[in-house]
Amino acid sequence: MEETDSGAEPAIDWDSMTFSFTETDRMYIAKCKQGEDWQAGIMQDFQELRLSPAAGVINYGQGLFEGMKARRAEDGRVLLFRPELNARRAQGGSRRLGMAVVSEEMFLDAVHQVVQENIRWLPPNGRGELYIRPLIFGSGAILGVAPAPEYTFLVYAVPVGLYFKGGMNPIALKVSNEFHRAAPGGSGGVKAIGNYAPGMMPSKNAKAEGYAEIIYLDAVHHRYVEEVGAANFFCVKDNVLYTPELTGTILPGITRLSTIELARSLGYQVLETKVDIEFAMGADEAFCAGTAAVISPIGSIEHGGNVATYCDGEVGAVTKQLYDALTAIQEGRAPDPFGWTPSV
Repeated sequence: MEETDSGAEPAIDWDSMTFSFTETDRMYIAKCKQGEDWQAGIMQDFQELRLSPAAGVINYGQGLFEGMKARRAEDGRVLLFRPELNARRAQGGSRRLGMAVVSEEMFLDAVHQVVQENIRWLPPNGRGELYIRPLIFGSGAILGVAPAPEYTFLVYAVPVGLYFKGGMNPIALKVSNEFHRAAPGGSGGVKAIGNYAPGMMPSKNAKAEGYAEIIYLDAVHHRYVEEVGAANFFCVKDNVLYTPELTGTILPGITRLSTIELARSLGYQVLETKVDIEFAMGADEAFCAGTAAVISPIGSIEHGGNVATYCDGEVGAVTKQLYDALTAIQEGRAPDPFGWTPSV
């Protein structure tokens, strides 16, 4: 993609964008020595990193990331979505991985700066979003298995296209009976970088068979739904919503929490509980929730040779109501009674 000067709109066909990487103008970076306070962060031109081959993140996977979006509202405002929850989740993850903790104030300041200094990359209203990627990782050199002596906090942003081009299309999923995402006592509840590589091969295999993604079951009983690839799972039975409870093996998704709170505000009962795959196969509707897709309807699930079909091209009424209500708040098209969408 060709760029114009740094003050002009990039020469991008907004309507052809996908969820993929594009180099933008500026990024935020800060460093912290183990046991000390974070140094003041700086904005710098987007550039490659220089790391020791012995960096903790490279050798031992000591790192985490967050994913969030900025959107341009119809009235011109630039809206974030519950960024303080990303900051708090990153803090919990840093503690679990033995890393320096970034304060909520520092995290939010970095996000705001990155959005402001890459504002020309923010797509017009209704044509995409600016995806923001904060990272915290062990950048210092370490040979033994131990916390790195130095940490880096980095934030960059990338323009991405709308996840649903031409409407919401129900996806087909396959239950994984061979692979599991996380085990009790592990790091499944953290957005750790090491949680994602093991899922790439099962996901690739499922896509080769014509499925959109994998559904993971729990690693102990092999019967309770955990996550859909990198998204949280919901199903609807008799107008009651069910979603796997947070037991430390699944990610506490911000879209997941927002869906629960929004559904309850609309009068729905929502149960956070163990969701047996057989129960899920008999549900009326099913969908997954995450930053990228917001709410993605599930059309069918294959498990052990059996296929549960929830909809054949037509999205379930509850799923559509929640998607419409949540995206209207996120995009500033509806009042935000929850205070979820601060302006940049």
